[in-house]
Amino acid sequence: MPDRLTQIGAAVIGTGFIGTVHIEALRRLGVPVVGVLGSSAARGAERAAALGVRAFGSLDELLADPAVQVVHVTSPNVAHYLQVKQILAAGRHVVCEKPLAMTSAQSAEMVGLAQASGKVAAVCYNTRFYPLNQHARQMVAEGGLGEVQLIAGHYHQDWLAKATDWNWRLEVDQGGALRSVGDIGTHWVDLVSFIAGQRPSAVLAELATFVPERQKPAGPVATFASASGATETRQVVTDNAATILLRFASGARGVMSTSQISQGRKNSLRWDISGSGASAAWDSETPDHLWLGHRDGPNQILQRDPGLMNAAGAAAASLPGGHVEGFADTFRALFRQVYGDVAQGKRSPGSSYASFDDGHYEMRFCDAVLRSAKEGCWIDV
Repeated sequence: MPDRLTQIGAAVIGTGFIGTVHIEALRRLGVPVVGVLGSSAARGAERAAALGVRAFGSLDELLADPAVQVVHVTSPNVAHYLQVKQILAAGRHVVCEKPLAMTSAQSAEMVGLAQASGKVAAVCYNTRFYPLNQHARQMVAEGGLGEVQLIAGHYHQDWLAKATDWNWRLEVDQGGALRSVGDIGTHWVDLVSFIAGQRPSAVLAELATFVPERQKPAGPVATFASASGATETRQVVTDNAATILLRFASGARGVMSTSQISQGRKNSLRWDISGSGASAAWDSETPDHLWLGHRDGPNQILQRDPGLMNAAGAAAASLPGGHVEGFADTFRALFRQVYGDVAQGKRSPGSSYASFDDGHYEMRFCDAVLRSAKEGCWIDV
């Protein structure tokens, strides 16, 4: 497969934190990165020079280049819908950052367009590709926990904890009506659905905005970076945090919280699944350890090790046990699977990356959360 990947040219829309992560992961796989498209000509040229690639002046110019076979969309959320439509219409494969769109109506149309195109279309829910999450999925599917009964957890960060913290995701017209739920909450829901083999069917949600007034810098601010210089006061209406109860069609129950104001939590996605026979838990801040719980025997910690994990976990791992694999490695594992499918021209039955259908479900989940928070009752997804 590696030799085939070197024949597939890629381009990346977006030159910020995540766009750069995509480029670095592609280069590790040997995929040629043809060029990037920035938010402006000046920004694109500056970042392209730093990254050693070509700067495209427009999406039309990018799609006119025959060397580009796959386009990665890492632009602000508001741009995904129109950009993906144009990419698919041009006959290119696409990898889109989450959330897939701004509304479920847009994502439903994108699902149809992707299916009609026959191209590989993936949503970048990268947390599926921590090897121990792949291991956990196979373990649950094989009955290793018994019947899934309770799923609990959170996704907590602190990068928007201060009134002086700013990012484009705070703007409703750029990031959407949900912030912590749309940005990181959908990661949690996608991951636990992937592991448990079932999606939430109904939600009861409460949203909170603990920092309603912020100082917006005069210039752009990169994700996770600190701003400086002149600012203006802006009112913020989207959620800093959320608490959500979940129901599953199987009868299982769940509870999750999201937060971008939890000081000291840098990037903690935690899930805890209680089954009728055993339990398991994992946290992204300690990604090489999977906790396994037992009623009548000692609990265990499974360290990520290809020789100790099941086939799914071992397939996602790149390094020997004791050599920690982290955030950037998940993109490499995800893209390795996506580009393997691109090389053969279609999605493989065994592929485990998120599809546009998965991305559309997350948009429906967000719709249900918004409606539940407004009406104060359970809403079906």
